[in-house]
Amino acid sequence: MLAGIGILLIILWLLGFFAFHLTVGFIHIVLVIGIILVLWHFLRGSRAA
Repeated sequence: MLAGIGILLIILWLLGFFAFHLTVGFIHIVLVIGIILVLWHFLRGSRAA
C-alpha cells in the first residue's frame, strides 16, 4: 500500500516536473514524500496476509 502511494507520488512529480513549472516547491515536497514512503515500505518489510 505504501509503496503504491509512493510510486504514484513519484509519477505525479515527474508529470508535474515536465508539464508544469508553476508549482516547483510543491512538486519537490511530493517527491520527498514519495521517496520516504517507498523507503519506509521496503525497510519495514511486507507482512504476509
